[in-house]
Parts: sequence; C-alpha cells; structure tokens
Amino acid sequence: MLKCLLVIASFFLSSASAQHNAPQKHQWLTLRGEEPIVIARGGLSGVFPESSPFANQMALASGLHNKTVLYCNLQLTKDGIGLCLTDLRLQNSTNIEDIFPQPHKHYNVNGKIISGLFSVDFMSEDLFNRVDMIQNIFSRPSVYDGTWPVAAVEDVVRIKPSRFWLNVEYEAFYAEHNLSVSSYLQKALRLMAINYVSSSEIGLLRGLSGSVNKGRTKLIFRFLEANETEPTTKKTYGALAQELAMFKSFASGILIRKEYIWPIGPDKYVQPATSLVMDAHKLGLEVYASGFANDAMVGYNYSYDPIREYLQYVDNGQFAVDGVLSDFSPTASQAIACYSSFQNNGKAQPGVKEALVISSNGASGDFPGSTDIAYQRAIDDGADVIDCSVQLSKDGVALCMNMADLLTTTTAITAFSDRTTTIPELQPQVGIFSFDLTWAEILSLKPQITNPFMASSGLARNPAFKNKGNFVTLPDFLEFAKAKAVSGIMINIQNAAYLASKKGLDMVGSIATALSNATFDKQSTQQVFIRSDDTSVLSIFKAKFPKFIRVLTVDSKIGDAPNNALEEIKRYAQAVAIPRASIIEVTNYFTTGLTKVVSEMKASNLSILVYVMRNEYVSLAFDYYAQPSLEIATYVDYFHVDGVITEFPKTAKQYMTCPCRPTQPDLNVAPYIILPPEIGLLMSMVPSEAKPPTDPPLPPLDAGDVVDPPLPPVTAPSTGPAAATRSAAVSNVANLYLSLLLVVVVSFFLSRSTPIINT
Repeated sequence: MLKCLLVIASFFLSSASAQHNAPQKHQWLTLRGEEPIVIARGGLSGVFPESSPFANQMALASGLHNKTVLYCNLQLTKDGIGLCLTDLRLQNSTNIEDIFPQPHKHYNVNGKIISGLFSVDFMSEDLFNRVDMIQNIFSRPSVYDGTWPVAAVEDVVRIKPSRFWLNVEYEAFYAEHNLSVSSYLQKALRLMAINYVSSSEIGLLRGLSGSVNKGRTKLIFRFLEANETEPTTKKTYGALAQELAMFKSFASGILIRKEYIWPIGPDKYVQPATSLVMDAHKLGLEVYASGFANDAMVGYNYSYDPIREYLQYVDNGQFAVDGVLSDFSPTASQAIACYSSFQNNGKAQPGVKEALVISSNGASGDFPGSTDIAYQRAIDDGADVIDCSVQLSKDGVALCMNMADLLTTTTAITAFSDRTTTIPELQPQVGIFSFDLTWAEILSLKPQITNPFMASSGLARNPAFKNKGNFVTLPDFLEFAKAKAVSGIMINIQNAAYLASKKGLDMVGSIATALSNATFDKQSTQQVFIRSDDTSVLSIFKAKFPKFIRVLTVDSKIGDAPNNALEEIKRYAQAVAIPRASIIEVTNYFTTGLTKVVSEMKASNLSILVYVMRNEYVSLAFDYYAQPSLEIATYVDYFHVDGVITEFPKTAKQYMTCPCRPTQPDLNVAPYIILPPEIGLLMSMVPSEAKPPTDPPLPPLDAGDVVDPPLPPVTAPSTGPAAATRSAAVSNVANLYLSLLLVVVVSFFLSRSTPIINT
C-alpha cells in the first residue's frame, strides 16, 4: 500500500507541475463567462471504487487545476457519522454482505420499498474497521475491491481539494431512524469547507437556505429522472423542469441529468437541444449537467468518443453548462482545456510533429467501410491518408473492400447464400468471396457497416446508416483522391498469390495499371503507400514504382524484432504496419509492459504505423479511462509512431491538432498538458494478492517468416467442379447452423458485463 501511495503521489506532483493558469482570452457561454468546472463523482470512480483515496487523488492529479471539484454522496450511520457512498444500499458499493451476512431489510424510502443493508443499521466503528469499498459497476476494474475501508466525509475533505461538493438525500428516511440530515449539515458546514450542497429534495434546501453562508456555499437543486416524484411538492422532476423560476428563491443553480438538455431519442440519436440552459441562465441560475461516463452507452452521434459529448455541452456555440459531473473527470478536463474551439482549431500546432492519420476503409466506424460516404467522411474528419483494400470481382473489376469475404461488409448472405465456400488458404470460416461474384452481382448488394463489438457488448455503430453508401472501384477511388487533393493514399493488397494461381486474376497488374492510368506514378503532390503482408508484392512495386512508399504488414503479435528479421524487411519495405498488441502488452484489460519492437524498428530506420484504432471503450485498456484519444496519445507521444490506422479519423485528428500535447513547444502557456498514462501504472496499484497472472511473452519476429516466395504466374482457373464450393443444400444447412451458433454466442456474451479488449 505504501508503494502505491508513493506512486500516486509522484503522479500527482508531476501532473500538477504540468498545469498552468494561463489567463483566459475568450468568453465562455456559461452564466458568468467563466470556464466550466469539472465535478468528479467520487473522484475517478470510472476506475477506482467511489470516494476511495486513489479515486480522489487521481481525479485531482489529472484534472484541471483549481477547477476539479470532488463530489461525495452522503450517507449517515446509526451514530450519525457521514459516509461517502453511492447510495443507501451498502451492498452496492461495499463488501458488507461478506462481513455481516444477514437478511436484507425493507424500508420505505420516499414512497418506494427498497431492500438491502443500510448504513442506518450499523455503527460507524463497525463500518470503518471491518467493511471495505468495491467497484459498484461490474464492467469496471474489480481488482481494487477490498483495498480501502469505507470513506468518511472527513477523509475526502482531508485531501484538501480546491472545492468540495456534498450531495444529500432522504431527509424523511433518516428522520424515521432518529437521524437529522439538517443537523449534520449545519455542523459540517461549520467545521469543513463545503463549496456546494445539492439535494433532490426542495424541503431540505429551503430549510438550509436561511442559515447557509451563500458566499461560501452554494445550494444546488438536483433533478432526478423526469418521471420520478420530488418528495416535497409531489410533482415529477420533469414537471419541475418547467418551473425553474421557483428555484431562484433558495438555490444558486441546478444539477440536472444531461438528457434534459440534449435529449436522446428512442433510436439512440441525440435530438435538438432544449432551451433549459438558456432559460436557467436568464434567471441567474447556474446549470450543472450530470450523468457523464465514458463507458456508458451514449448517442450514436458521438461515435463513442466522450470528448465530443462533453463539447456538445460546453462548446456548441449557443450555450455552455457551468460544470459537468463525471465518473471520468480527466476526460472532462481535457475536453474543456484542450478540445474546445477556443483551443483546438483543427490545425497543426507550430513546431509539433504530427503522426499521419490513416483511415481504415475510410471512416468505417461511422459508415459502411470502403464506400463513397465513408471516404468522404474520412476526408471531412481530417484524415491525411485514405485507404483502399483492393479486392477483385470474378470478372476482374478492382474494387475497394476490407476483405475478400463479403459476409460482414455486405448483404451477400441474403442474396447469395448458395455461394458460400470454404477456402482454408484464406480463412478458416465459410465466406462469400468477391472473386466468386461478378461486378454486376456485387452491385446488386448493399454495403453493410461492421459492428465488431455487437456480439460481445451490444455496441452498434450508427445503425441509421447501416446499409448506406455506394461501392467504389479502385479507379473511382483514385479519381476521388485526386479531386479531393488528399495528402496521400494507401493501397492495401491481399491474396495476390491465391488469385493468380487459383482464380486466374492478376491483382498486382490490375492495381499497377489503375495507378498508372490515374497518373499517380507521374506526380509528387500526393504520396502513395503500397501495403501488403506479401514481400513478393512489395518487391514488384519496388521495381515498377520506386517512389511509392512500401509498407509491410505484420499480422501476428510479436514482442521482439531481431536484426536479421529487420534486415530482411528493409529489402522490401520502408515502413511496417504492426498491431497495437505488438507495442503494448495488455493483461486482463490492464497495460502491463511494453515491447522493444518500436525502438528496434526505429533504430533500423523503419517507419511504424500502428493498427487498428477504435473508439469503443471495450477495445481499450483500463489505463486509457475509456477515452480513445488517450490511447492515441500513448502511441503518438510516448512511442512516437509515424502513423495511426483508424476507423475513426476524427478522434485521431483532433488529438494531433491538440495544443495540450506534451510535445507542444511552449509548455509555459499551455493550460493543461495531456500526459499519456504510464504503462503499467494502474496494475502497480493492485494489491499483490489480487494481481492476475501475466500472459506469456510474445514471440519474436522470425526472419524466416518475413520473406514470401515469388508470385505465381496468372493461370486460368480449372474448368472442373470447384472442390471448395458447397452445394446449395449443404450451404443452407451450414447457414442454419451458423445462425443458431451466432444466437448462442451473442446470448452468452451479452450475459457478461466484463468488456473484451480487441487488439
């Protein structure tokens, strides 16, 4: 424990020293024109148990200096001592059921019968000495459970945050147990610096209004769900939101769920904003928005990027809330200090080297990949390089598609279920392949957005555009890139040897001809990257188009890149594309170490591209706080990779142009510095007895696996029956089996709450 405290203290000091109080040169649209505050709900509760020492200290260390407020939910013990716990039921945030196994009690709380173990039935000494805190959301780290005892309000105040917020509820419930919330507050306000007191009960705040020093403590009315009933007026909170003027007589502001401001429709898309913030500001009421969590399902409009959601509330050009209540306060701090239009204009920062933002099938996180709208969005979002993974149709048309198998990227299964085949040379599972369909047949299909985490976590991508867009041929892609004057293009070449020997299709020749016809070999304004996992393909392009940059894809995860392997790579390529897992080791969703691959490749003068970056929080290690831009920061400003290949170019580009990067030349004027998380820091805070076993080391790159045999000549396919092709009857049985299997798999994974990291 002492080691962990020293680690976090060191992090706190280094982070605090990196922050500066630069004078504000702009006017925020908050009530008083000041920068919004960040309210950390129980500290960094998105990672650590709420209100635990690490949660509070990490929130302060990584938050805006003098703008981060620690938030505590008050509960009272049998002897009247105040605790910071998420709700009345202790089993939801502590291990009390293991310590005091007993039947749950049933109490009437504001008209609802609630069952559980309650703080009013326990003496504070028993809770402080025997009960420990646990993470109350199962998809978050559980390895810190049982590490810290229950926190008293005084424990949080003793950390000396610049501001402290106490949320108080259930006055009538406590009164039934001979406890007075008002008396506790009166005493606490005399003894502790409490800057905000909030409650969802009008009677409680009215009772405090006459006795509180309003210059020292602000009273805030907290709105619950719109259909719930406020206990004093017996009106719903939704109805009270239409009567804002009444709050002015006893409160300085309101704390309201974010959906009251930007509603989310039944289709999970964000609807137009209400006038609530502007109406409250006209009355002189501050507005604080609650309910922010990076690992919660939000509107599809935000593309799983929490930075965008925060900006919607603080920098939309019409209004700004006065603060946000978040489980991930570092992300809120970065949104305000680094990504608002005041700081980030989307242009490169002077003197800062940008890594290339390379699309992965266009903006395939938002639209069906490799379609015209995916490529247009990638350019609109600032991608430096757009990519085309080339496939061939049966009649030799070169098209852009993520893979030759059309099952996940198109609606092929509905039209050509009798064309399923198994090709072990390409993939173990059945598929419907582009080279078995004519271009006309492919055009009869619709594109389909890929949802890599739908089965495991239920996270869908932009369903309103699930089948939108048009397929793009390689010549059309090249002309599009020229017309849009994009900085570069990447041509990804797959399966060339198989197509030449088994299908009589010349992948390399088709691509070379298209590039020549589009005159990419005769211009120098747009860089061309040729990417392949086949050195024989790269060798042909080296001879034919020496000015193109050749990129070798290393598909397997490696932990080392020996010199002999690197020397082989350099014979064919100037750059290497490697998966994320070959750079940072991850165990049980925690970063645990880093490989030597980047340093070894850079020492050999090879450029490094890392793939594939995704926004969904289930693809991220816990160290990144469910914030995709923080993962990008790690690869770009810790490992200094030369480019990131991403399905969400906007998220990457926003970070590249961010003024808070640690490579910013003038750190003295930066309002905040985004420090990439230290690899292995969170795991080092885990008690030794709770640490999971580490994964075995990754294998080194074998020099013998680098070089591929020369491409075979293009030969006409056999006219006999194709051994890999199944009859329609067999295919239908297989499809039925696969459908049933998919149902089982989906049901299994949806029953689990632990996220799955996809590398």
